[in-house]
Amino acid sequence: MRGFLIRCGVTGVAVLVASQVISGIEIDSLAAGVVAVMVLALLNAMVRPVLYLLSAPFILVTLGLFMVLINAFLLQVVSVFVEGFHVEGFWPTVGGAILISLVSGFLNLVISERGSMEMVVSSNRPRRIRNIN
Repeated sequence: MRGFLIRCGVTGVAVLVASQVISGIEIDSLAAGVVAVMVLALLNAMVRPVLYLLSAPFILVTLGLFMVLINAFLLQVVSVFVEGFHVEGFWPTVGGAILISLVSGFLNLVISERGSMEMVVSSNRPRRIRNIN
């Protein structure tokens, strides 16, 4: 449950960034934004995997670009069902889907399921093997 709430927060930040950057995506109130984020998070958790599975051949043929259209479709569904959250037109929907995917993907890389910041550090030095006789 904690992981889902963290993902909702990450999605909320991503939707807020998209509404500020892309003209055509508007949030009328804080309540509408919260509801839109919750609906989008639920759709991403429950419906998106099914859509990915059903459209796997299209995803493979387009080398993953069809996933952007699925995400845009889900963003448009949220716009239809949540009053106060508006996405106007095809290109703002696609742009919003891309931006939300990029921002939430980056934040999910940085923030763990426990809510703490994670940093992965790797060394570029090759390993040395010592022979001890």
